[in-house]
Amino acid sequence: MSKKNESKKLQLKLVRSINGCIDKQVKTIQALGLSKINSIAVHNDNDAIRGMIFVVKHLIEVTPL
Repeated sequence: MSKKNESKKLQLKLVRSINGCIDKQVKTIQALGLSKINSIAVHNDNDAIRGMIFVVKHLIEVTPL
């Protein structure tokens, strides 16, 4: 099997509240599929997701899978 078919995944967990955050951060959290504290979403590791993570890095916890 080729390694190109095996894409890396990232597990994202919302660990802080979005209350008081600017609108861009709230929309980014929603786009990542996170809604409540301790909610978890799994995404492929790509540049678009990395950019979204950078915007809300103080609110989430990232774990590679």
